Amino acid sequence: MDLFSRSWTALRAAVAELPDEDFAQPSGCTGWLVRDLVCHLIIDAQDVLITLVTPAETEPTRDAVTYWEVAETPPTGDDPLDALTVRLAAAYEEPWLLKFHLDDVGSAAGRAAELADPGLRVATRDVVLTAGDYLSAYVLEWTLHHLDLVAHLPDVAGPPAEGLARSREMLEKIAGAAFPASFSDKDALLVGTGRRAPTDEEKAALRELAAKLPLVLG
Repeated sequence: MDLFSRSWTALRAAVAELPDEDFAQPSGCTGWLVRDLVCHLIIDAQDVLITLVTPAETEPTRDAVTYWEVAETPPTGDDPLDALTVRLAAAYEEPWLLKFHLDDVGSAAGRAAELADPGLRVATRDVVLTAGDYLSAYVLEWTLHHLDLVAHLPDVAGPPAEGLARSREMLEKIAGAAFPASFSDKDALLVGTGRRAPTDEEKAALRELAAKLPLVLG
């Protein structure tokens, strides 16, 4: 729960400090500019709020790791929901409006997470899991999107080290194998999720794991 808050706070702070011109830069998400990614974060914050007030009476069917599903193909940016996000982001027109809305809804999502009972069973995407597992899963979401945010903005602070480490741990559980020790947590996440291609040296170090990559999470 605490790591969710630290990861989310760091990501929102990074967005809040962006100059207007950075919103027109590409992000690490295929087909999305930074402004589109920030719009997606607003939607994510809304999802957190909705899920935390959607209790379930049945036993959990997923945990923080099995919450994630692995798609067969990488995103192209042409998915209808992805395209809708681009149109929504453009409708904001001014970057300060995106910042304002993310701060408003994002702060509420952060408070809701702090107040949530970790053992509460919640429903989302036709699955049931505890609030604690749901928020733990979102550490991976926030960390990956923080990496997406700074992909072409080298002067912007990246995600917290503890978020990177926890996200790597979850990705390794999803993969069913550990990344080589020579990989930094950041590189394991970028290569593991297909955000960048591995070098020849990295491919050799990955061995059998290379055949499982990229892990396209959804």
